[in-house]
Amino acid sequence: MALAGTAVRSTVRTRYSRLARREAMWGFLCASPWFFGFFVFTAGPMLASIVLSLTRWDLLSAPRFVGFQNYKTLLSGDTSVWHSLEVTTYYALLAVPLHTAFGLFLAILLNQKIRFQRFVRTVYYLPSVVSGVAVALLWQWIFSPDFGLLNTLLSYVGIKGPAWLADGRTVIPAFVIMSLWGVGASMIIYLAGLQGIPTELYEAAQMDGASTLRQFWTVTVPMLSPVIFFNVIMGIIGALQIFTQAYVMTAGGPHDASLFFMLYLYQNAFEYFKMGYASALAWILFFYIMALTLLVIRSSAVWVYYEGRTRGR
Repeated sequence: MALAGTAVRSTVRTRYSRLARREAMWGFLCASPWFFGFFVFTAGPMLASIVLSLTRWDLLSAPRFVGFQNYKTLLSGDTSVWHSLEVTTYYALLAVPLHTAFGLFLAILLNQKIRFQRFVRTVYYLPSVVSGVAVALLWQWIFSPDFGLLNTLLSYVGIKGPAWLADGRTVIPAFVIMSLWGVGASMIIYLAGLQGIPTELYEAAQMDGASTLRQFWTVTVPMLSPVIFFNVIMGIIGALQIFTQAYVMTAGGPHDASLFFMLYLYQNAFEYFKMGYASALAWILFFYIMALTLLVIRSSAVWVYYEGRTRGR
């Protein structure tokens, strides 16, 4: 009997292992298009850019190996690198907090019970899916100092509007204002997070006599902190890679006041034909974004709350 039981268990294990291997095979087969796309269009170009960053290549002749010369030049001999990084960081410091706060504000407003709620939500979300070039051309007209919509509205209340995109002092704030146009994407995520907060928490807070503002800071913000954390991370990554708006609207002007890092990278690659140098710039940006992202992730232990987990654990 013992031998028969052992034989049965062995047969079952063999069939189970065959089934597991078959399921694994079909799983990898179904996922193979993604793996193919990842290795061909993402991992492959990334590895190629590492190699190219160690070369001098003008797209016309064969790449010539120069070692770390490109990195030495951009870190010590090219002032435009640091200027473009400063401009990009300045933009991100302004845009990310405003984008986060405005998106949360809209989500709270649209979480209320109002007429035509779904239509209003759709209207606020639509601008975030419009083509970047179309948006840039629209806002270029809005910011026009002579006949733009914004300065025209300001003139009605007796205010002479600035030159916006033509003035180095206002060009970055103009881009920040324009970035709020696409706040609908983060608003939808905030809205989903708000609807996931248990109503019992608000009821308990009301019974304790908490005001609406107190409920916001003690219930809404802690429960929504993982969503805020996600949107901040995505906002930083997006803000540090701004390109289309500057390329279409200012081309880095006036006087390089809007020379964002991605725009400078593009100029080196496709205007100056320094593809090796541009690849090195791309990796510098990659490590800069990674450092800031890791810094925010490290700080999340202090301000991000997860249910069922004590702070920092």
